[in-house]
Amino acid sequence: MAVQLYLASRSPRRAAFLAALGLRHERIDGEVPEVPRPGQAPADYALETAVAKARAAAVHARLDVPVLAADTDVAIDGDILGKPRDADDAVTMLRRLADRRHQVVSAVAVLHGSRLETVVTHTDVVFGPIDERDARAYADSGEPLDKAGAYGIQGYAARWVRAVHGSYTNIVGLPLLETAELLARFGVYADRPVQP
Repeated sequence: MAVQLYLASRSPRRAAFLAALGLRHERIDGEVPEVPRPGQAPADYALETAVAKARAAAVHARLDVPVLAADTDVAIDGDILGKPRDADDAVTMLRRLADRRHQVVSAVAVLHGSRLETVVTHTDVVFGPIDERDARAYADSGEPLDKAGAYGIQGYAARWVRAVHGSYTNIVGLPLLETAELLARFGVYADRPVQP
């Protein structure tokens, strides 16, 4: 069966979400430098990065298939927390998020020919306490090292989540409701839900 869209992401979580929706997709390279400008708002940065990824991937795509790209960022006090440099940086990020509310911002871009449409989704997450020992053990596990804000809510870090206000799938890396609505505007629909 024909591919319905290209996914400009190496994220296994995004690929799994699209597969669970029954969308036939193929991964394609859309990697771009991810460095926010000083003072750049998290939503502006996520949107700029998602669009850049879509454009980079479109160079390698067939013209008759749309490209989907996304960028997810964690922000606190207006600061964008990227992926940690190492385990020590992950501990620092986790301790900063402890007992606080932070935001997860995802931008999704779909590019098909010259047509580009985007959506930005915000979710507030409240963490409970994270002691130094737990933060260090989690960082040393390696799980947070490839994740914005140094945590994956679908893993061990879920134990620190006190509240989520907004889309859970946004925190994992792809807001599904908004993504499905965006793809529908391009005529891309799941043929059928995937059976468990």
